[in-house]
Amino acid sequence: MYLEQPTTPMHVGAVSVFRRPRSGFDYERLVDLVEQRIALVPRYRQKVRYVPGNLARPVWIDDPDFDIAYHVRRSALPRPGSEEQLTELVARLMSRPLDHTRPLWEMYLVEGLEQSRVAVVTKTHQAMVDGISAIDIGQVILDVSPEPRAVPEELWMPRPEPSGAELVVGAVAEAVARPGEIVDNVRVAAGDALATVNKVAGAAGKLFSMAWTASRPAPGTPLNVDISTQRRFAVARAELEDYRRVRAAHGCTVNDVVLGVVAGALRSWLLSRGEPVTSSSTVRAMVPLSVRGEADVPSSATAGSLGNRVTSFLVDLPVGEPSPVVRLHQVAHAMREHTSNGQSVGADTLVRIGGFAPPTLHALGARAASGFSKRIFNLVVTNVPGPQFPLYAAGAPMLEMFPVVPLAKGQALAIGLTSYDGGVYYGFNGDRDAMHDLDVLAGMVTESLDELTATVA
Repeated sequence: MYLEQPTTPMHVGAVSVFRRPRSGFDYERLVDLVEQRIALVPRYRQKVRYVPGNLARPVWIDDPDFDIAYHVRRSALPRPGSEEQLTELVARLMSRPLDHTRPLWEMYLVEGLEQSRVAVVTKTHQAMVDGISAIDIGQVILDVSPEPRAVPEELWMPRPEPSGAELVVGAVAEAVARPGEIVDNVRVAAGDALATVNKVAGAAGKLFSMAWTASRPAPGTPLNVDISTQRRFAVARAELEDYRRVRAAHGCTVNDVVLGVVAGALRSWLLSRGEPVTSSSTVRAMVPLSVRGEADVPSSATAGSLGNRVTSFLVDLPVGEPSPVVRLHQVAHAMREHTSNGQSVGADTLVRIGGFAPPTLHALGARAASGFSKRIFNLVVTNVPGPQFPLYAAGAPMLEMFPVVPLAKGQALAIGLTSYDGGVYYGFNGDRDAMHDLDVLAGMVTESLDELTATVA
């Protein structure tokens, strides 16, 4: 909340594409589904109230005027809607900030897609998702079979909204218990940037940590400019088996292959722009990864256990290296240095987490990146493994899921990707002015992967 500015709305999104079943999949069915499942994420019926005088942190309160029809919306493309039309709509939706007087989320059913498909676009403020008491709503509307799971009915009665005086009394009580807290809050209200970052970290219970810090500023690239309020969005897709083949042939991880592919795509993109690229050129990526806590994540773990298990690594992507194999090995070596303590969580563990974890983990990864100085990295790359079996919403099979990672101040590009049911799905979120060729970069991901698969017998 403190980091949000007009050019950097702090919401994370997802674009899920479904095949419309014979039984149908319309707006009324989606609203019914959300109403049935929203009890699983009670934060989604709460809004933010600021304490008078900024004497304490803002608090979550029940929204007595909660209106599901305001949050679940309907849109349509002219039939047959193309992928280009869908990504343009997503860009416009993601450019608009959320209304801070209401619960901080929106969901759109987009009809009219070609081949009898529909899309569900979600927008959730990062303050909503901490992985402990709140997960992303995109996680709870999905099922592992076409038959929706039964969820107990709940009669929801909002708690009375506290008055300003009650909020002040609570703030005074908190100040007595923790005297330094009130001083910190006043500093935040005064616009102290350092206190703001500390506040974000503290409010999340020291949720994230930096495992590696840079001793020098990030390289200068066209990715780091003053950004506007408007966005572009593009997608890319590939077969997960291609990444696995490259991994097996070169003795690395799938995440290493992903970063190697991104490095190759960024190299081609820089060259297409006529940017100077030398043998030593790099682009520094912040890569949030899920890590283990004090104990391993059990197979029965829920998404609520993820809150303190996201750590960010800084990786210099060798865009100046012309050989795709050498690029891959350089990236793999850098990542081994970061993860050699054995604390990283593998894909098999992540997909055992209850529900569909990727939306929540992308949100946590974006929060990890937003709390650090943008002078030490050029872009964020979040890679979250998803389940390798089909998921359904109200009986409609989900075909694809593209993440939308928010931009940070001074950064024109963020890349998110999720593997799901045999595919790998990239979402590219870019500043509209600085990234006029975002679709070109997305296309270069396929070319970069082809370079690596060509090295595999």
